Amino acid sequence: MKAYVIERTGGPEVLQLQDVPAPQAGENEVKIRVKAFGLNRAELMLRAGNMGEITAPRIPGIEAVGEVMEDASGVFRPGQRVATLMGGMQFNRGGSYAQEVCVLRSNVIDLNDSNLSWEELAALPEAWLTIWGALDKRLKIARGESLLIRGATSSVGLAALLYAKNAGLSVIATTRSPQHTQHLYELGADHVVVDNGNIAQEVRRFCPNGADKALEIVGLSVVADTAAALRPFGEICMIGMLDGMFSMDGFNPNRVLPDAVTLSFFGTTMLGTPGLPLTDTPLAQIARDVDQGRLPSLRVKTLTFDEVPQAHRLMENSSVRGKLVVLV
Repeated sequence: MKAYVIERTGGPEVLQLQDVPAPQAGENEVKIRVKAFGLNRAELMLRAGNMGEITAPRIPGIEAVGEVMEDASGVFRPGQRVATLMGGMQFNRGGSYAQEVCVLRSNVIDLNDSNLSWEELAALPEAWLTIWGALDKRLKIARGESLLIRGATSSVGLAALLYAKNAGLSVIATTRSPQHTQHLYELGADHVVVDNGNIAQEVRRFCPNGADKALEIVGLSVVADTAAALRPFGEICMIGMLDGMFSMDGFNPNRVLPDAVTLSFFGTTMLGTPGLPLTDTPLAQIARDVDQGRLPSLRVKTLTFDEVPQAHRLMENSSVRGKLVVLV
């Protein structure tokens, strides 16, 4: 089969399309013919060396949609339309930048009832289930609360805005680009703040006592300012590091966090584990909502399988506002 292989860290040129042996499904695995996949910064970080050196050939990719080829258990039948994400993809098993992938059965989601195209389905899994985990499972959002989304024009930020408004929250969305403010208002943001790195006082114009909760997507460089925008006993869930800052030397909670503000991190490596099973995932309903126009699509550009290096360049340049997908 064809797959993109990384043998060393570097720029998009290290993504090499090669002929590799097709994976074989183990006892607890499902084999899927990949039809499309979304692109994520996790793959960019792997390729660039932010997740450590590449010591053996790696196939990147943490999500995919496609058709079941094989499931020895019979839980999923051949030809069934499914989505998959994480479950060790690109880390301890081959990733989704390939024509076929074998994944843990616990990380497969039935989408057989969806009428969406493969490219639209590919825009769903990682973005929407990251938000489901962060907002519902970690922050436990509730109708009437205020939510600050720091980095709202990323694909996951846009999903968070739509998800939170659908749940009845008041949303303050941030963007570094003034030209994106109108788009955020059109998607339902109650307030939009142009982010210059110091937004706490601006947020308190709308929430004098501080916002109830915050979704941190920009990263560690602004987390102290995000914390300053929250009320006492407010909560921050960090899901992204768009700033490329992966550690904070000399971290001092007394300096970074106001009294009683909670900081946590949600990573999608949890998805499909006993701690966060996918049995009650809303992904099938989200697919129906997109299909019927109740939710807008996050997809902004579809590329061919030959254009994966180009897609990485687009991600690096931050030149797209939404989700990039690849048709295989």
